[in-house]
Amino acid sequence: ARFLGGWCLRDAGRSSKRLIGPAEAYRTTTPIIMAAEQTEDKKIDEPEADEDDGKMVDLVSQEGDNFQVEKRVAKMSELVKTMIPEEEDGETDQQEIPLPNVKSQILGKVMEFCKHYCEEPMNEIEKPLKSSNMHEVVQEWYANYVEVEQETLFELILAANYMDIKPLLDLTCATVASMIKGKTPEDIRKTFNIVNDFTPEEEAQVREENKWCEEA
Repeated sequence: ARFLGGWCLRDAGRSSKRLIGPAEAYRTTTPIIMAAEQTEDKKIDEPEADEDDGKMVDLVSQEGDNFQVEKRVAKMSELVKTMIPEEEDGETDQQEIPLPNVKSQILGKVMEFCKHYCEEPMNEIEKPLKSSNMHEVVQEWYANYVEVEQETLFELILAANYMDIKPLLDLTCATVASMIKGKTPEDIRKTFNIVNDFTPEEEAQVREENKWCEEA
């Protein structure tokens, strides 16, 4: 078994050299999933309700679309929190925060998550993952939230990593882990549209080199 983001999984990354379609995103996000383990003990700041109640901020997507959200919701993103300037006395202008790496569709989904999290925080996700069914891992709303196309899921992982929103990163990485949990390398290739271009000799060599993964 291999540990990705703290969840115990069978190795997929070493079984292919060329990725296409959704697999390209899978390859891109795998290091992020692994990095989630390193932030396991990081405390999540509770939304700053009193000081920011009623105050708004504009988040600007890659396409230039504006998303007007409550400042306390936007501050779930550690990146956004650092980009919001200190208010001067009497200052009333609404602040704009550019997020050039996040598409409008994904930013809307991210803010949907943050708004709900402020009202109903997500349960902590156990590691290793106790089930491949996300409905048995988190509350119903969060399990339904990640029932999206693979491409959207991987873009949410990238956005959560870029915006530094740990609960969203945990949820999306756990979802990818649940898609891999208990599957053979062949099953994983099918799930993520991974082309196996190893020769039989190369594959045998890789399996031998990584025999410890199978035995762990």
